[in-house]
Amino acid sequence: MLEGIPLIHFIIVATIMFFVGIYGFLTRRNLITILMSTELILNSVNINFVAFNKYLYPNQLEGHFFSVFIIAIAAAEAAVAIAIIINIYRRFTTINVEDVNQMKY
Repeated sequence: MLEGIPLIHFIIVATIMFFVGIYGFLTRRNLITILMSTELILNSVNINFVAFNKYLYPNQLEGHFFSVFIIAIAAAEAAVAIAIIINIYRRFTTINVEDVNQMKY
């Protein structure tokens, strides 16, 4: 499936995804959009792992294993972040970054 697509196309898509995620992480004020930007950054890294694995070592699966590991870490990170965001919302009734100026308990 990937044989007909040049590697540069995957790199371009992953780079665009990465910088959109960085832009969203740095400019957004909502904690949910910051979390979504982090997930976008991690998914762009997964694209790079799989694409480089396919083109450099087509008979090995190291890139795929790294991607599965990153997906598992991203799922755990999302679960913990959502729990923190829910607690912040219960305490401050907002999820904007500027409105949360202290974390206690």
